[in-house]
Amino acid sequence: MQNPRQAAIPGALGLGQSTATNIFNAFFLFSFLTPMAFALLSDIYIGRYKSLIAGLAMYLVGCLSLLLTSLPVALDHGAGLPGLVLAMVFIGLGAGCIRATYFPFLGDQYIQKKPQLLRHKNGELVIVDGTRTLQLLYNLYYWFTNVAALSTIVTTFLEKEVDFWAAYALCTVCLFVSIVVLIVFAERIVKVEPQGNNLPLAIKVGLCAARSGWKLDHAKQSYQTGVTVPWSDTFVDELKRGLMACRVIVSYLIFYLCVNQMFNNLVSQAGQMDLHGVPNDMIQAFSGVACILLGPGIQSLYSFLARRRIAFGPIARIAVAFFFCAGAMAYAAGVQKLIYNTPPCYDRPRACPAADHDEDDGRVPNDISVWVQVPVYFVLAVAEILGFVTASEYAYSKAPPGMKTIVQALVQVTAGVGSGLGMALSPVAKDPDVLVMYASIAGVMVLAAGLFYWRFARYDRMDEELNRMDFERDE
Repeated sequence: MQNPRQAAIPGALGLGQSTATNIFNAFFLFSFLTPMAFALLSDIYIGRYKSLIAGLAMYLVGCLSLLLTSLPVALDHGAGLPGLVLAMVFIGLGAGCIRATYFPFLGDQYIQKKPQLLRHKNGELVIVDGTRTLQLLYNLYYWFTNVAALSTIVTTFLEKEVDFWAAYALCTVCLFVSIVVLIVFAERIVKVEPQGNNLPLAIKVGLCAARSGWKLDHAKQSYQTGVTVPWSDTFVDELKRGLMACRVIVSYLIFYLCVNQMFNNLVSQAGQMDLHGVPNDMIQAFSGVACILLGPGIQSLYSFLARRRIAFGPIARIAVAFFFCAGAMAYAAGVQKLIYNTPPCYDRPRACPAADHDEDDGRVPNDISVWVQVPVYFVLAVAEILGFVTASEYAYSKAPPGMKTIVQALVQVTAGVGSGLGMALSPVAKDPDVLVMYASIAGVMVLAAGLFYWRFARYDRMDEELNRMDFERDE
């Protein structure tokens, strides 16, 4: 989107950094707002497995649109931008459907096959830590996701050395194979049938609580006098837990704004430095590399702390993730300052007369190596592993049984609002204002981390008792 064709940095549409960032954030906003509708469809009508297949199919249509309209003949006839818009619509719908269902779908594979969570040992009742097993499952999923994300190394080189259509062809083929695999192994997959969605009932409970002093306990059947309500006291308790998860998830707003920089402004930042022959949008692949390298270590840290009964609950993990995210943005601000302090163009990289000496397109970058940017991806990787995995684990474990997909969809809606903030910041996503933007985001993230832990630290103290209630109910 940003760069034109036949430039030193691969491009096709030549829309510029600010417009490209704005369109990208609009696409993210769309793809993160659609999960709520698909969550309802999944829970009420078709189930998570069929929703996942439908989402992948829509995603495939979007990839085909990208492939066909990125062919040189299509670009020559002006099909690039319309094809991109069509692709974004289908990919946004497909991604929304997948995001609403895949974490609950994964949780179903464990929950439906798990052993008893309580057992007797030497005459005493012992809790088998199911939350740690669920945490391990999600960490494994995130690890494999980042292994797959290394394909960006291949696609960016295909984009640079061949053309965009070759990169999109690889993605299209891989997506098609994944759909085939899900269909072929359908019999081995746990499929939870749609059992309706408790959102309408939850709304009624909320209205009842509003009439009773805004206290959910006042909506319980046991609190009513001479009135019968269509929900149980247990459902109200589960709803209270679901609202806990929702409050935590909504707090991810600034976190998503930070992480989204990796897909737009940090790519542009890399393009301002000496790339040493590496495509500027390949540098973000180091995020996946970092997650692969650091993921097992972080999981080992969880096990180490658990064996020594050292508390590191979900709220603490999220707060630490927020601080790491702030550190990444502070580092990005430092890199941007280094770029601005470096010739030949200083705070106008590739845009000053002194850059008119490059044999490819007449523009040379500032004289600073792109490899100084790599640490930002390692710091962001720690934030992602701690933050994203914990959010999905918390959303699944705390949501009521009939609202797990809805609560997971709220995670995606929060990410979408974060992209909306990115759109609001797009006018300053240009030189030299982008330096102030990075520094400001870092400061806001530090403040958000402190406020988050101050507000929700008590949830970690409640977590063990809530898990015990779960296990006793299952028993």
